[in-house]
Amino acid sequence: MTPEQALLVKNSWAKVLPISDKAAELFYGKLFELDPQLKPLFKGDMTEQGKKLMKMINTAVNALDRLEAIVPAVQQLGVRHVGYGVKDKDYDTVGAALLWTLEQGLGDAFTSDVKDAWATVYGVLAGTMKSEAAEAAA
Repeated sequence: MTPEQALLVKNSWAKVLPISDKAAELFYGKLFELDPQLKPLFKGDMTEQGKKLMKMINTAVNALDRLEAIVPAVQQLGVRHVGYGVKDKDYDTVGAALLWTLEQGLGDAFTSDVKDAWATVYGVLAGTMKSEAAEAAA
């Protein structure tokens, strides 16, 4: 991830944050549309789940300049997700739902550079989670 990509993610996230509740609703709607088998993995209040998701994304975006500070938390998240039943392939579905949600929220501001930046950031975070999950399962 380049400094330019980090800046694109931060600037675009600042535009999504005011509509974070709607973004979470769009995200989970798209996620379950892409893979209905993921729905049973989510138990409880989806509004609260959406708030947790937005908080987690916000934390990650705010730490892009110092990723090493959040790596342990991201690794722990990966391990917890194994316990929830998340598989490696599910990360691709989540990434697709995230990019789609950002496109909906940002409209014309969701340029190819912004998309690439988000895909890169998500790839780094998802890769960290998957790696730790695999290590924990071994």
